[in-house]
Amino acid sequence: MTSIYNFKKITPVPTGGDFLDIILSKTQRKTPTVIHANFAISRIRNFYMRKVKFTQENFDERLKGILDEFPKLDDIHPFYADLMNVLYDKDHYKLALGQMNTARHLIDQVGKDYVRLLKFGDSLYRCKQLKKAALGRMATIMRRQKDSLAYLEQVRQHLARLPSIDPNTRTLLVCGYPNVGKSSFMNKITRADVDVQPYAFTTKSLFVGHMDYKYLRWQVIDTPGILDHPLENRNTIEMQSITALAHLRCAVLYFVDLSERCGYSIKEQISLFHSIKPLFANKPVMLRYLLENPEWKYDVIPEIWEGKNVADFIDADIQEQLDELEREEERLEAEGYYKSDDEEMDSEEEAMEATANAITEHTRLTRIEARLKTTKNRPTLPKTAIKRTVGEMSSHLERLGLESSNARARSRVSKRARSESRGEIIARLSSTARPETSVVRDRTMSGVRNVKQKLESEKVRKLAQRTPNLFAKRGESDRAVQTKMPKHLFSNKRGNGKTDWR
Repeated sequence: MTSIYNFKKITPVPTGGDFLDIILSKTQRKTPTVIHANFAISRIRNFYMRKVKFTQENFDERLKGILDEFPKLDDIHPFYADLMNVLYDKDHYKLALGQMNTARHLIDQVGKDYVRLLKFGDSLYRCKQLKKAALGRMATIMRRQKDSLAYLEQVRQHLARLPSIDPNTRTLLVCGYPNVGKSSFMNKITRADVDVQPYAFTTKSLFVGHMDYKYLRWQVIDTPGILDHPLENRNTIEMQSITALAHLRCAVLYFVDLSERCGYSIKEQISLFHSIKPLFANKPVMLRYLLENPEWKYDVIPEIWEGKNVADFIDADIQEQLDELEREEERLEAEGYYKSDDEEMDSEEEAMEATANAITEHTRLTRIEARLKTTKNRPTLPKTAIKRTVGEMSSHLERLGLESSNARARSRVSKRARSESRGEIIARLSSTARPETSVVRDRTMSGVRNVKQKLESEKVRKLAQRTPNLFAKRGESDRAVQTKMPKHLFSNKRGNGKTDWR
Protein backbone atom coordinates (compact mmCIF):
# COMPACT_ATOMS: atom_id res chain seq x y z
CA MET A 1 0.00 0.00 0.00
CA THR A 2 2.83 2.37 0.80
CA SER A 3 4.17 1.94 -2.73
CA ILE A 4 0.74 2.84 -4.18
CA TYR A 5 -0.04 5.87 -2.03
CA ASN A 6 1.72 8.02 0.53
CA PHE A 7 -0.59 10.10 2.72
CA LYS A 8 2.28 12.24 4.04
CA LYS A 9 2.87 13.85 0.61
CA ILE A 10 -0.54 15.51 0.35
CA THR A 11 -0.15 19.27 -0.20
CA PRO A 12 -1.56 21.47 2.60
CA VAL A 13 -5.02 22.89 1.84
CA PRO A 14 -5.26 26.69 2.33
CA THR A 15 -8.23 28.38 3.96
CA GLY A 16 -10.86 30.21 1.90
CA GLY A 17 -9.24 33.64 2.33
CA ASP A 18 -5.73 32.37 1.66
CA PHE A 19 -6.96 30.50 -1.42
CA LEU A 20 -8.27 33.73 -2.97
CA ASP A 21 -5.14 35.69 -2.04
CA ILE A 22 -2.92 33.11 -3.72
CA ILE A 23 -4.90 33.06 -6.97
CA LEU A 24 -5.50 36.81 -7.32
CA SER A 25 -1.93 37.79 -6.42
CA LYS A 26 -0.63 35.33 -9.01
CA THR A 27 -2.94 36.86 -11.61
CA GLN A 28 -1.60 40.31 -10.79
CA ARG A 29 2.02 39.16 -11.01
CA LYS A 30 1.84 36.99 -14.12
CA THR A 31 -0.33 39.11 -16.42
CA PRO A 32 0.16 42.63 -17.90
CA THR A 33 -1.07 45.52 -15.77
CA VAL A 34 -0.93 48.59 -18.06
CA ILE A 35 -3.79 49.49 -20.43
CA HIS A 36 -4.92 52.82 -21.91
CA ALA A 37 -8.15 54.00 -23.47
CA ASN A 38 -6.41 55.07 -26.68
CA PHE A 39 -5.38 51.49 -27.43
CA ALA A 40 -7.19 49.56 -30.13
CA ILE A 41 -10.37 47.89 -28.90
CA SER A 42 -9.06 44.47 -29.92
CA ARG A 43 -5.99 45.00 -27.74
CA ILE A 44 -8.18 46.06 -24.80
CA ARG A 45 -10.39 42.98 -25.20
CA ASN A 46 -7.40 40.62 -25.32
CA PHE A 47 -5.92 42.29 -22.24
CA TYR A 48 -8.98 41.58 -20.05
CA MET A 49 -9.74 38.21 -21.64
CA ARG A 50 -6.24 37.11 -20.72
CA LYS A 51 -6.78 38.05 -17.08
CA VAL A 52 -10.08 36.15 -16.85
CA LYS A 53 -8.66 33.04 -18.54
CA PHE A 54 -5.54 33.07 -16.38
CA THR A 55 -7.57 33.32 -13.16
CA GLN A 56 -9.93 30.56 -14.24
CA GLU A 57 -7.02 28.25 -15.13
CA ASN A 58 -5.34 28.87 -11.78
CA PHE A 59 -8.53 27.99 -9.88
CA ASP A 60 -8.95 24.87 -12.00
CA GLU A 61 -5.34 23.78 -11.44
CA ARG A 62 -5.50 24.25 -7.66
CA LEU A 63 -8.81 22.45 -7.23
CA LYS A 64 -7.75 19.62 -9.51
CA GLY A 65 -4.59 19.15 -7.41
CA ILE A 66 -6.69 18.80 -4.25
CA LEU A 67 -9.00 16.26 -5.89
CA ASP A 68 -6.12 14.19 -7.28
CA GLU A 69 -3.98 14.12 -4.10
CA PHE A 70 -6.69 13.12 -1.63
CA PRO A 71 -7.37 9.36 -1.75
CA LYS A 72 -10.56 8.09 -3.33
CA LEU A 73 -12.20 5.50 -1.09
CA ASP A 74 -13.17 3.29 -4.04
CA ASP A 75 -9.59 3.08 -5.33
CA ILE A 76 -7.60 2.33 -2.16
CA HIS A 77 -7.27 -0.83 -0.07
CA PRO A 78 -10.43 -1.80 1.87
CA PHE A 79 -8.51 -1.52 5.14
CA TYR A 80 -7.74 2.16 4.55
CA ALA A 81 -11.23 2.79 3.15
CA ASP A 82 -12.94 1.41 6.27
CA LEU A 83 -10.39 3.10 8.56
CA MET A 84 -11.15 6.49 6.98
CA ASN A 85 -14.85 5.76 7.29
CA VAL A 86 -14.37 5.10 11.01
CA LEU A 87 -12.20 8.19 11.61
CA TYR A 88 -13.75 10.83 9.34
CA ASP A 89 -17.19 9.54 8.20
CA LYS A 90 -17.13 8.40 4.59
CA ASP A 91 -20.20 10.46 3.58
CA HIS A 92 -18.80 13.71 4.95
CA TYR A 93 -15.47 13.09 3.24
CA LYS A 94 -17.06 12.36 -0.14
CA LEU A 95 -19.33 15.40 0.20
CA ALA A 96 -16.35 17.73 0.79
CA LEU A 97 -14.52 16.40 -2.28
CA GLY A 98 -17.73 16.63 -4.31
CA GLN A 99 -18.14 20.29 -3.40
CA MET A 100 -14.57 20.97 -4.54
CA ASN A 101 -15.34 19.32 -7.87
CA THR A 102 -18.59 21.30 -8.24
CA ALA A 103 -16.80 24.58 -7.48
CA ARG A 104 -14.22 23.74 -10.11
CA HIS A 105 -16.87 23.23 -12.80
CA LEU A 106 -18.75 26.40 -11.83
CA ILE A 107 -15.58 28.51 -12.05
CA ASP A 108 -14.78 27.00 -15.44
CA GLN A 109 -18.27 27.90 -16.67
CA VAL A 110 -18.00 31.47 -15.31
CA GLY A 111 -14.70 31.92 -17.12
CA LYS A 112 -16.10 30.70 -20.42
CA ASP A 113 -19.21 32.91 -20.19
CA TYR A 114 -17.33 36.11 -19.45
CA VAL A 115 -14.69 35.45 -22.10
CA ARG A 116 -17.55 35.19 -24.57
CA LEU A 117 -19.01 38.50 -23.33
CA LEU A 118 -15.63 40.22 -23.51
CA LYS A 119 -15.45 39.49 -27.23
CA PHE A 120 -18.28 42.02 -27.68
CA GLY A 121 -16.91 44.70 -25.34
CA ASP A 122 -17.04 48.11 -27.09
CA SER A 123 -14.99 50.23 -24.64
CA LEU A 124 -12.32 50.09 -21.97
CA TYR A 125 -14.87 50.71 -19.24
CA ARG A 126 -17.19 47.93 -20.44
CA CYS A 127 -14.34 45.39 -20.64
CA LYS A 128 -13.01 46.36 -17.22
CA GLN A 129 -16.43 45.91 -15.59
CA LEU A 130 -16.86 42.49 -17.21
CA LYS A 131 -13.44 41.39 -15.91
CA LYS A 132 -14.33 42.65 -12.45
CA ALA A 133 -17.64 40.78 -12.46
CA ALA A 134 -15.97 37.55 -13.62
CA LEU A 135 -13.34 37.60 -10.87
CA GLY A 136 -15.98 38.57 -8.31
CA ARG A 137 -18.21 35.60 -9.17
CA MET A 138 -15.20 33.22 -8.98
CA ALA A 139 -14.27 34.61 -5.58
CA THR A 140 -17.86 34.23 -4.34
CA ILE A 141 -17.91 30.58 -5.37
CA MET A 142 -14.69 29.90 -3.45
CA ARG A 143 -15.83 31.77 -0.33
CA ARG A 144 -18.74 29.34 -0.06
CA GLN A 145 -16.25 26.44 0.13
CA LYS A 146 -14.39 27.66 3.26
CA ASP A 147 -15.94 24.97 5.50
CA SER A 148 -15.05 22.18 3.07
CA LEU A 149 -11.49 23.49 2.75
CA ALA A 150 -11.07 23.60 6.54
CA TYR A 151 -12.43 20.04 6.88
CA LEU A 152 -10.10 18.70 4.18
CA GLU A 153 -7.10 20.33 5.87
CA GLN A 154 -7.98 18.57 9.16
CA VAL A 155 -8.31 15.27 7.31
CA ARG A 156 -4.94 15.85 5.65
CA GLN A 157 -3.22 16.51 8.98
CA HIS A 158 -4.73 13.36 10.50
CA LEU A 159 -3.84 11.24 7.46
CA ALA A 160 -0.24 12.39 7.73
CA ARG A 161 -0.15 11.08 11.32
CA LEU A 162 -1.47 7.64 10.41
CA PRO A 163 1.10 4.83 10.60
CA SER A 164 2.45 3.43 7.36
CA ILE A 165 0.78 0.01 7.40
CA ASP A 166 1.41 -2.31 4.47
CA PRO A 167 -1.66 -4.60 4.13
CA ASN A 168 0.21 -7.05 1.88
CA THR A 169 3.26 -7.85 4.00
CA ARG A 170 3.94 -10.42 6.74
CA THR A 171 2.02 -9.09 9.77
CA LEU A 172 1.53 -9.97 13.46
CA LEU A 173 -1.51 -8.29 15.02
CA VAL A 174 -1.80 -7.94 18.82
CA CYS A 175 -5.29 -7.64 20.28
CA GLY A 176 -7.22 -8.20 23.49
CA TYR A 177 -8.87 -6.42 26.41
CA PRO A 178 -7.47 -3.04 27.55
CA ASN A 179 -4.52 -3.04 29.97
CA VAL A 180 -3.53 -6.69 29.43
CA GLY A 181 0.07 -5.96 28.32
CA LYS A 182 -0.21 -5.50 24.53
CA SER A 183 1.85 -2.31 24.38
CA SER A 184 4.50 -3.67 26.77
CA PHE A 185 4.89 -6.73 24.54
CA MET A 186 5.14 -4.43 21.51
CA ASN A 187 7.95 -2.41 23.09
CA LYS A 188 9.87 -5.58 23.98
CA ILE A 189 9.95 -7.24 20.57
CA THR A 190 10.21 -4.11 18.34
CA ARG A 191 11.84 -0.71 18.42
CA ALA A 192 8.50 1.03 18.75
CA ASP A 193 7.98 3.36 21.73
CA VAL A 194 4.33 2.95 22.67
CA ASP A 195 3.09 4.74 25.78
CA VAL A 196 2.43 2.30 28.65
CA GLN A 197 0.27 3.36 31.61
CA PRO A 198 -1.51 1.39 34.36
CA TYR A 199 -4.99 2.28 33.15
CA ALA A 200 -7.29 1.19 30.33
CA PHE A 201 -7.33 2.67 26.81
CA THR A 202 -3.85 4.18 26.97
CA THR A 203 -3.45 3.17 23.31
CA LYS A 204 -6.04 5.08 21.29
CA SER A 205 -4.84 4.37 17.74
CA LEU A 206 -2.91 1.82 15.72
CA PHE A 207 0.87 1.59 16.26
CA VAL A 208 3.31 -0.17 13.96
CA GLY A 209 6.70 -1.74 14.68
CA HIS A 210 9.00 -4.19 12.91
CA MET A 211 11.02 -7.20 14.07
CA ASP A 212 13.13 -9.97 12.55
CA TYR A 213 12.26 -13.60 13.28
CA LYS A 214 14.10 -16.47 11.60
CA TYR A 215 15.65 -14.10 9.04
CA LEU A 216 12.23 -12.74 8.05
CA ARG A 217 10.92 -9.22 8.59
CA TRP A 218 7.59 -9.01 10.44
CA GLN A 219 5.25 -6.03 10.73
CA VAL A 220 3.80 -5.88 14.26
CA ILE A 221 0.60 -3.85 14.85
CA ASP A 222 -0.53 -2.83 18.32
CA THR A 223 -4.30 -2.27 18.45
CA PRO A 224 -6.42 -0.42 21.04
CA GLY A 225 -8.28 -2.47 23.61
CA ILE A 226 -11.66 -4.01 22.76
CA LEU A 227 -14.61 -4.44 25.12
CA ASP A 228 -17.17 -7.23 24.94
CA HIS A 229 -20.36 -5.58 23.70
CA PRO A 230 -22.28 -5.42 20.39
CA LEU A 231 -20.63 -3.92 17.31
CA GLU A 232 -22.99 -0.97 17.09
CA ASN A 233 -22.05 0.09 20.65
CA ARG A 234 -18.30 0.21 20.01
CA ASN A 235 -16.63 3.61 19.82
CA THR A 236 -14.07 4.95 17.31
CA ILE A 237 -11.08 3.62 19.26
CA GLU A 238 -12.42 0.05 19.34
CA MET A 239 -13.52 0.17 15.71
CA GLN A 240 -9.92 0.73 14.59
CA SER A 241 -9.01 -2.68 16.07
CA ILE A 242 -12.05 -4.31 14.47
CA THR A 243 -11.13 -2.82 11.08
CA ALA A 244 -7.56 -4.15 11.31
CA LEU A 245 -8.81 -7.62 12.29
CA ALA A 246 -11.33 -7.67 9.45
CA HIS A 247 -9.12 -6.55 6.53
CA LEU A 248 -5.48 -7.36 7.26
CA ARG A 249 -3.94 -10.70 6.35
CA CYS A 250 -2.06 -11.42 9.56
CA ALA A 251 -1.33 -13.79 12.42
CA VAL A 252 -3.42 -12.77 15.45
CA LEU A 253 -1.90 -12.79 18.94
CA TYR A 254 -4.75 -12.63 21.47
CA PHE A 255 -3.63 -11.54 24.95
CA VAL A 256 -5.29 -12.89 28.11
CA ASP A 257 -4.41 -11.59 31.59
CA LEU A 258 -4.76 -14.62 33.89
CA SER A 259 -3.99 -12.58 37.01
CA GLU A 260 -7.14 -10.49 36.33
CA ARG A 261 -5.24 -7.35 37.31
CA CYS A 262 -6.41 -5.65 34.15
CA GLY A 263 -9.84 -5.25 35.78
CA TYR A 264 -11.57 -7.96 33.76
CA SER A 265 -12.10 -11.57 34.70
CA ILE A 266 -10.89 -14.53 32.69
CA LYS A 267 -14.48 -15.38 31.83
CA GLU A 268 -15.02 -11.93 30.28
CA GLN A 269 -11.79 -12.19 28.30
CA ILE A 270 -12.72 -15.62 26.93
CA SER A 271 -16.19 -14.27 26.07
CA LEU A 272 -14.59 -11.45 24.03
CA PHE A 273 -12.43 -14.00 22.22
CA HIS A 274 -15.48 -15.98 21.13
CA SER A 275 -17.41 -12.85 20.13
CA ILE A 276 -14.69 -11.64 17.73
CA LYS A 277 -13.71 -15.14 16.62
CA PRO A 278 -15.48 -14.77 13.24
CA LEU A 279 -12.88 -12.11 12.36
CA PHE A 280 -10.11 -14.73 12.76
CA ALA A 281 -11.23 -16.72 9.74
CA ASN A 282 -8.28 -18.03 7.68
CA LYS A 283 -5.83 -16.55 10.18
CA PRO A 284 -3.50 -18.40 12.57
CA VAL A 285 -4.37 -17.56 16.19
CA MET A 286 -2.20 -18.00 19.32
CA LEU A 287 -4.15 -17.84 22.64
CA ARG A 288 -1.79 -19.09 25.44
CA TYR A 289 1.64 -20.49 26.18
CA LEU A 290 2.03 -24.29 26.06
CA LEU A 291 3.08 -25.05 29.65
CA GLU A 292 5.08 -28.11 30.70
CA ASN A 293 2.82 -28.74 33.68
CA PRO A 294 -0.92 -28.31 33.03
CA GLU A 295 -1.47 -27.48 36.73
CA TRP A 296 0.37 -24.19 36.26
CA LYS A 297 -2.62 -22.87 34.35
CA TYR A 298 -4.55 -22.53 37.63
CA ASP A 299 -1.88 -20.55 39.51
CA VAL A 300 -2.96 -17.17 40.84
CA ILE A 301 0.38 -15.63 39.75
CA PRO A 302 1.28 -17.20 36.38
CA GLU A 303 4.78 -15.70 35.86
CA ILE A 304 6.76 -18.82 34.85
CA TRP A 305 10.56 -19.04 35.30
CA GLU A 306 12.48 -22.32 35.26
CA GLY A 307 9.45 -24.33 36.25
CA LYS A 308 8.43 -21.96 39.06
CA ASN A 309 6.55 -18.75 39.50
CA VAL A 310 6.65 -15.89 41.99
CA ALA A 311 4.25 -17.63 44.39
CA ASP A 312 6.77 -20.46 44.87
CA PHE A 313 9.28 -18.05 46.41
CA ILE A 314 6.91 -16.48 48.96
CA ASP A 315 7.33 -17.61 52.61
CA ALA A 316 4.14 -18.35 54.51
CA ASP A 317 5.52 -16.79 57.73
CA ILE A 318 6.77 -13.61 56.05
CA GLN A 319 4.40 -11.34 58.00
CA GLU A 320 5.53 -12.65 61.40
CA GLN A 321 9.18 -12.27 60.40
CA LEU A 322 8.55 -8.70 59.29
CA ASP A 323 6.92 -7.82 62.62
CA GLU A 324 9.88 -9.32 64.49
CA LEU A 325 12.33 -7.22 62.45
CA GLU A 326 10.38 -4.03 63.18
CA ARG A 327 10.39 -4.75 66.96
CA GLU A 328 14.14 -5.34 66.88
CA GLU A 329 14.71 -2.06 65.04
CA GLU A 330 12.69 -0.14 67.65
CA ARG A 331 14.73 -1.71 70.49
CA LEU A 332 18.07 -0.83 68.86
CA GLU A 333 16.94 2.72 68.24
CA ALA A 334 15.85 3.12 71.90
CA GLU A 335 19.26 1.87 73.11
CA GLY A 336 21.04 4.49 70.98
CA TYR A 337 22.62 2.01 68.61
CA TYR A 338 22.02 4.26 65.58
CA LYS A 339 23.11 7.47 67.33
CA SER A 340 25.65 9.35 65.26
CA ASP A 341 29.19 9.88 66.57
CA ASP A 342 29.15 13.43 65.26
CA GLU A 343 26.64 14.42 67.91
CA GLU A 344 29.15 13.71 70.75
CA MET A 345 32.32 15.78 70.51
CA ASP A 346 35.04 15.11 73.08
CA SER A 347 37.12 17.73 74.89
CA GLU A 348 40.22 17.18 72.74
CA GLU A 349 38.35 18.08 69.56
CA GLU A 350 36.92 21.18 71.25
CA ALA A 351 40.38 22.31 72.32
CA MET A 352 41.77 21.72 68.84
CA GLU A 353 38.96 23.75 67.31
CA ALA A 354 39.58 26.64 69.74
CA THR A 355 43.32 26.64 68.88
CA ALA A 356 42.53 26.72 65.17
CA ASN A 357 40.19 29.68 65.67
CA ALA A 358 42.88 31.56 67.64
CA ILE A 359 45.47 30.98 64.90
CA THR A 360 43.02 32.25 62.27
CA GLU A 361 42.29 35.41 64.28
CA HIS A 362 46.02 36.11 64.86
CA THR A 363 46.70 35.73 61.11
CA ARG A 364 43.91 38.17 60.32
CA LEU A 365 45.25 40.83 62.73
CA THR A 366 48.79 40.43 61.35
CA ARG A 367 47.57 41.11 57.85
CA ILE A 368 45.75 44.27 58.98
CA GLU A 369 48.89 45.60 60.66
CA ALA A 370 50.96 44.89 57.54
CA ARG A 371 48.52 46.90 55.45
CA LEU A 372 48.74 49.83 57.89
CA LYS A 373 52.55 49.91 57.65
CA THR A 374 52.36 50.31 53.89
CA THR A 375 51.77 53.88 52.58
CA LYS A 376 50.35 53.70 49.09
CA ASN A 377 51.02 57.35 48.07
CA ARG A 378 54.70 57.41 49.08
CA PRO A 379 57.07 57.34 46.08
CA THR A 380 59.95 54.90 46.02
CA LEU A 381 63.25 56.71 46.76
CA PRO A 382 66.66 55.68 45.51
CA LYS A 383 69.24 54.39 48.00
CA THR A 384 71.31 57.61 47.76
CA ALA A 385 68.32 59.73 48.77
CA ILE A 386 67.71 57.59 51.87
CA LYS A 387 71.24 58.31 53.18
CA ARG A 388 70.83 62.11 52.89
CA THR A 389 70.13 64.21 55.95
CA VAL A 390 67.44 66.84 56.25
CA GLY A 391 70.00 69.65 55.88
CA GLU A 392 71.39 68.24 52.66
CA MET A 393 67.88 67.85 51.28
CA SER A 394 66.98 71.43 52.17
CA SER A 395 70.10 72.88 50.51
CA HIS A 396 69.46 70.80 47.38
CA LEU A 397 65.89 72.10 47.13
CA GLU A 398 67.09 75.71 47.55
CA ARG A 399 69.51 75.26 44.65
CA LEU A 400 66.60 74.11 42.51
CA GLY A 401 64.57 77.19 43.44
CA LEU A 402 62.05 75.31 45.65
CA GLU A 403 61.04 75.90 49.25
CA SER A 404 62.65 73.65 51.86
CA SER A 405 60.05 74.10 54.61
CA ASN A 406 58.00 71.13 53.33
CA ALA A 407 60.95 68.76 53.75
CA ARG A 408 61.48 69.83 57.36
CA ALA A 409 57.77 69.42 58.05
CA ARG A 410 57.80 65.87 56.60
CA SER A 411 60.85 65.05 58.72
CA ARG A 412 59.07 66.10 61.88
CA VAL A 413 56.03 64.04 60.90
CA SER A 414 58.11 60.92 60.25
CA LYS A 415 59.91 61.29 63.61
CA ARG A 416 56.59 61.65 65.37
CA ALA A 417 55.26 58.58 63.55
CA ARG A 418 58.22 56.50 64.67
CA SER A 419 57.71 57.59 68.26
CA GLU A 420 54.02 56.62 68.24
CA SER A 421 52.92 53.20 69.33
CA ARG A 422 51.10 50.70 67.12
CA GLY A 423 47.76 51.33 68.80
CA GLU A 424 48.05 55.10 68.32
CA ILE A 425 48.79 54.59 64.61
CA ILE A 426 45.67 52.44 64.19
CA ALA A 427 43.54 54.98 66.04
CA ARG A 428 44.93 57.90 64.02
CA LEU A 429 44.48 56.15 60.66
CA SER A 430 40.93 55.03 61.48
CA SER A 431 39.80 58.61 62.17
CA THR A 432 37.85 60.20 59.34
CA ALA A 433 39.24 63.71 59.82
CA ARG A 434 41.80 64.82 57.26
CA PRO A 435 44.28 67.64 57.98
CA GLU A 436 43.95 70.70 55.86
CA THR A 437 47.02 71.65 53.86
CA SER A 438 48.09 75.27 53.92
CA VAL A 439 50.27 75.00 50.83
CA VAL A 440 48.57 76.22 47.62
CA ARG A 441 50.25 74.83 44.55
CA ASP A 442 50.62 76.88 41.36
CA ARG A 443 49.21 74.79 38.51
CA THR A 444 51.11 76.85 35.88
CA MET A 445 54.36 75.56 37.36
CA SER A 446 53.43 71.90 37.03
CA GLY A 447 56.06 69.94 35.12
CA VAL A 448 58.83 72.55 35.36
CA ARG A 449 61.47 73.18 38.00
CA ASN A 450 61.53 76.99 38.17
CA VAL A 451 60.36 80.16 36.43
CA LYS A 452 63.29 80.15 34.02
CA GLN A 453 62.42 76.69 32.72
CA LYS A 454 58.80 77.74 32.35
CA LEU A 455 59.76 80.75 30.17
CA GLU A 456 61.94 78.55 27.95
CA SER A 457 59.10 76.11 27.40
CA GLU A 458 56.76 78.94 26.40
CA LYS A 459 59.32 80.18 23.86
CA VAL A 460 59.61 76.72 22.27
CA ARG A 461 55.83 76.42 22.03
CA LYS A 462 55.46 79.75 20.21
CA LEU A 463 58.20 78.85 17.72
CA ALA A 464 56.40 75.59 16.89
CA GLN A 465 53.14 77.49 16.35
CA ARG A 466 54.68 79.97 13.88
CA THR A 467 54.28 77.72 10.81
CA PRO A 468 50.56 76.98 11.37
CA ASN A 469 49.96 80.71 11.89
CA LEU A 470 51.26 81.43 8.39
CA PHE A 471 48.42 79.26 7.00
CA ALA A 472 45.70 81.01 9.00
CA LYS A 473 46.15 78.62 11.91
CA ARG A 474 44.88 75.59 10.00
CA GLY A 475 46.06 72.62 12.01
CA GLU A 476 45.04 69.00 12.50
CA SER A 477 42.05 69.96 14.60
CA ASP A 478 40.78 72.71 12.28
CA ARG A 479 37.82 71.92 10.03
CA ALA A 480 38.82 71.93 6.37
CA VAL A 481 36.90 71.28 3.12
CA GLN A 482 39.37 70.23 0.45
CA THR A 483 36.98 70.39 -2.52
CA LYS A 484 34.24 73.01 -2.47
CA MET A 485 32.20 71.58 -5.37
CA PRO A 486 32.71 67.81 -5.94
CA LYS A 487 31.90 66.90 -9.50
CA HIS A 488 29.76 63.83 -8.69
CA LEU A 489 27.33 66.08 -6.77
CA PHE A 490 27.13 69.09 -9.11
CA SER A 491 27.50 67.67 -12.62
CA ASN A 492 24.37 66.81 -14.64
CA LYS A 493 23.68 64.09 -17.20
CA ARG A 494 25.96 64.29 -20.22
CA GLY A 495 24.28 66.02 -23.15
CA ASN A 496 25.14 66.71 -26.77
CA GLY A 497 27.45 69.65 -26.01
CA LYS A 498 30.41 70.23 -23.75
CA THR A 499 30.35 68.25 -20.49
CA ASP A 500 32.82 70.40 -18.55
CA TRP A 501 30.30 73.19 -17.95
CA ARG A 502 32.19 74.62 -15.04
